[in-house]
Amino acid sequence: MSDVNDSGGKDNPSWSSGFTFILAAVGSAVGLGNIWKFPYVAGMNGGGAFLIVYVLSLIFVVAPILLGELMIGRLGHPGPPIAMRRVARRFNLSTRWAALGWLGMLIGFLVATFYCVVAGWTLAYVVEAWRGFGGERSSEEVFGNLLASPGRMIFWQSIFLLATLWIVKGGLNQGIERAVRFLMPALFLMLLLMIGYAAVEGDFRAGLDFLFSTDFSRIDGSVVLAATGQAFFSIGVGVGVMMAYGAYVPQSVSLGRSVLIIVGADTLVAVLAGLMIFPIVFANDLDPAQGPGLVFVTMPTAFAQMPGGVIFGMLFFLLLAVAAITSVIAGTEPAVAYMQERWGWTRGICCMVFGLLAWVLGLVTVFSFNIWADFTPLDSFKVFAGKTLFDLLDYIVINIMTPISGILIALFVGWKINPEFLSNDLKLGHPWVLACWLFLLRFVVPVVVLAILIQGLS
Repeated sequence: MSDVNDSGGKDNPSWSSGFTFILAAVGSAVGLGNIWKFPYVAGMNGGGAFLIVYVLSLIFVVAPILLGELMIGRLGHPGPPIAMRRVARRFNLSTRWAALGWLGMLIGFLVATFYCVVAGWTLAYVVEAWRGFGGERSSEEVFGNLLASPGRMIFWQSIFLLATLWIVKGGLNQGIERAVRFLMPALFLMLLLMIGYAAVEGDFRAGLDFLFSTDFSRIDGSVVLAATGQAFFSIGVGVGVMMAYGAYVPQSVSLGRSVLIIVGADTLVAVLAGLMIFPIVFANDLDPAQGPGLVFVTMPTAFAQMPGGVIFGMLFFLLLAVAAITSVIAGTEPAVAYMQERWGWTRGICCMVFGLLAWVLGLVTVFSFNIWADFTPLDSFKVFAGKTLFDLLDYIVINIMTPISGILIALFVGWKINPEFLSNDLKLGHPWVLACWLFLLRFVVPVVVLAILIQGLS
């Protein structure tokens, strides 16, 4: 039995303009993966050498999958499972391919559950920055106290989740579009202000040298896999988001051009994030390879020692919160769109159901940092040894489920959809562009992403 009829059943909404779609898609891609994770991953893997591999990975691995996801969404309309079912039927394929849509939507939901918790930390740190870092409170103590308090973490998780649901409840045009039209320019403005601050108060030359000086001897298999994995995580392919957003793209909008803009904007923000963070780190003789603590421990330490640290510390963590909410909005939309299309519920009801489930499962992440911190249920397996419930959830979703989803999307689009249809629908220009894209989808992407998957399991 089909989820809905193949014609779509309802009039489907669409983005008011191609520019608004680009803003929303860039907002989805530009999240904590760029501003929080990219700088410390780059710091741990050689800076400029890592950046080169990162850009190549975006172009030759991530962009082909992204284009395929957007195309499936536009063909099948809202809700990844529905979109996959409709596209499969259109090309006389098994409707079991709908399972790929379910996988993507499940990944997006699971990511949202723990993303809201981490994003809640950024809101908490806006308040902490206002109180002032330093003095009798070390950065390690501030962060440790936050993680040790399930009540505080639940409070900020709830605030962040409610803000996300309030935006998504407004629908495509009155909710998501309005939000991204304000949030994305605000994000870029705050980012530029922070870079200006880093240029004046930080060691900007050291930051530039670290990010752009290239030592090719640093590029080895581990750096390649780290860069490709970061590119995959940053854009958010394989999680149903771009499939859901692609459902609202008018036929007149070029998906190929849109992909280039999204990938370019993602790279730009990642580089700008490095130019914002590394000069401050080097000016205070801190470690750029600090790891996840770079944002929540190292940066507060730096702000405590710098003029204007209170104001710019608040601005920095507000920037992180804005980046996070645009991504969580995108992660929420696939499930909400599916429930609305499948069962005819109002968006308000869909948001309530999603929010309740996400909030309850998010408690697993919250408690993993305090009352369940010593609970590591899969210690008997080497790859899972020492991992809390949050660590397991993050590991399974990011290192296993997402690469599998990306491989299957590449194989589905590359091998199952008629190349002539792809040429007519995507209008990529010269035939060699389509041929290169299909070659990447069929051969390069599956091999590279499979290597990431195997590396993640080792």
